[in-house]
Amino acid sequence: MSTVQEQSFDQVMQHHWRDYYELTKPMVVLLMLLTSLIGMLLATPGMVPLDIIIFGNLGIALCAGSAATVNHLVDRHIDTKMARTFNRPVAKGRIAPANAIAFSAALGLVGMAILYFLVNAVTAWLTLASLVGYAFIYTFFLKRATPQNIVIGGIAGAAPPLLGWTAVTGEIHGHGMLLVLIIFAWTPPHFWALAVHKKQEYANAKIPMLPVTHGESYTKLHILLYTIILFAVTLLPFATQMLNKLYLLGAVVLGIGFLYYAVEMIRGKNKNAGMETFKYSIVYLMALFVIMLLDHYLLPVQTMAI
Repeated sequence: MSTVQEQSFDQVMQHHWRDYYELTKPMVVLLMLLTSLIGMLLATPGMVPLDIIIFGNLGIALCAGSAATVNHLVDRHIDTKMARTFNRPVAKGRIAPANAIAFSAALGLVGMAILYFLVNAVTAWLTLASLVGYAFIYTFFLKRATPQNIVIGGIAGAAPPLLGWTAVTGEIHGHGMLLVLIIFAWTPPHFWALAVHKKQEYANAKIPMLPVTHGESYTKLHILLYTIILFAVTLLPFATQMLNKLYLLGAVVLGIGFLYYAVEMIRGKNKNAGMETFKYSIVYLMALFVIMLLDHYLLPVQTMAI
């Protein structure tokens, strides 16, 4: 009997641990950490001190997890109306709202303390601004207020490479801001592609995403327009001599791929084009930043102040 009880308790605790882990949106945080790590490495011609890599990314990850938990908490009612999110821990009642608040606060406080005391104040305050921007300004207000929610709120999610840069240098530099600009331009076509695919779910949840308020054709056109903007923005690191020809080649090839998917959405012959574009956009961003890193270390670096 005791063995059965012990097994049941172990299963409950394992499930509970996974629920709290899910609150942090780990896959999103991992993508953010990739960009923050590459921001660190691009900020210096040599290697980044190990303590900065460890504590910088740990602090950023904890704060990102805190913001993600707030998103779970605030969206718990609309999450139950969407197939993609109905099984989230707070939405399903597996984690009480009060516990989610405490968990978010703990993650945020520990993350901020690590950044402030073990990295530098600039990174800590910028991370706090990003956390507030996503967890409160976007989640509480923008998401429900305007179909431009993704565009306006995207700046918060675009911050990680700049946070990585400032963790190493302690200052905001134009090249670090270029990395932010790339993710900022990438965010609308990335999320709108998903929104087209999940249009009815957003409509049921009364979230004013662009395809819900302005229709699919309008959204698909804007996905293409923002993808063209993204293509142009990704050429700036080469134009400013931040990066070299290897990066230019990679940016052009990846950009052409993104344009292909955007055009496929407009053509409307593939009912899964929205989800395929969304998935490609994730691969695109990861690959683009990895190519930045390869270019940085394999080719001679020329610098130009912005």
